[in-house]
Amino acid sequence: MRVGRIPYINCYPVYGGVDRGLVPLDATLIDGVPTTLNRMMAQGALDVSVVSAVEYARDSERYLLLPELAISCDGPVRSVMLFSNVPAEELGGQRVLVSRSSMTSVHLLELLFEHVWKAAPEFVPGNAEADAVAAQASDDIAARLVIGDAALMLQSADHPVAQGHGRSYPYVYDLGAEWKRWTGLPFVFAVWVAQRNTPVEDSLKVHAALIRSRDWGLQHLDELSAQASRNTGVSLRECREYFAGLDWRLTMPDLEGLTEFLRRLELAGRVPKGKLAFLPSAQAGR
Repeated sequence: MRVGRIPYINCYPVYGGVDRGLVPLDATLIDGVPTTLNRMMAQGALDVSVVSAVEYARDSERYLLLPELAISCDGPVRSVMLFSNVPAEELGGQRVLVSRSSMTSVHLLELLFEHVWKAAPEFVPGNAEADAVAAQASDDIAARLVIGDAALMLQSADHPVAQGHGRSYPYVYDLGAEWKRWTGLPFVFAVWVAQRNTPVEDSLKVHAALIRSRDWGLQHLDELSAQASRNTGVSLRECREYFAGLDWRLTMPDLEGLTEFLRRLELAGRVPKGKLAFLPSAQAGR
């Protein structure tokens, strides 16, 4: 079994027990940013993986959702941020650098511009995270969408990335908070899926291991926060606050938020009409 893992700290709570050898997982873990794992799943190079919510919607006939596993927020997410020189409502016609790392974040940003900020910027795909960490700025880029650990670093007042960044952005938008303000719902950024053609018994074993590892992680967020702080240079307090704002359980409210997001994408013609289909959790060995 080949299992995909995002290297960002937001996946620590799901893989923490596995990484420490506390939960056995009979599989090979393969790291990649969300778009890389999306592509590998689409090509059949992975059996089970965390993927962007949009990747599931793009080809829902190919995948089965793993119950009780997601990366979601019910308000600020802190790691999916739009940094801008001007108010978002004034970005029409201006260039906005968008991360190539996350399909879901880009689609959410597009919806916010269309329906909330009423502006039509020019989206420029690029490596926004690497540019942010390297403190690279471009005079013709009015705003940038930064995700993952780099977004946390940019907001951390004491972090060298934030201190060394060539320009400060007076307008900062948390996309999780903006979605909550717009819809009143949680937002699901990523889900875990299995290939439909993977033997169900094998997918269930991986699912059960990830659930046990996730449950360990939820009970040891202080330990994982310390690990995240060491690996990113973001303060322990900020890492703990970050984990406190996330959920990895795919609750009923999360499913409502996910369904609403996918419905809006369907109406916009960005994903085909589909449905949520789950791995049979009753056999997950719990």
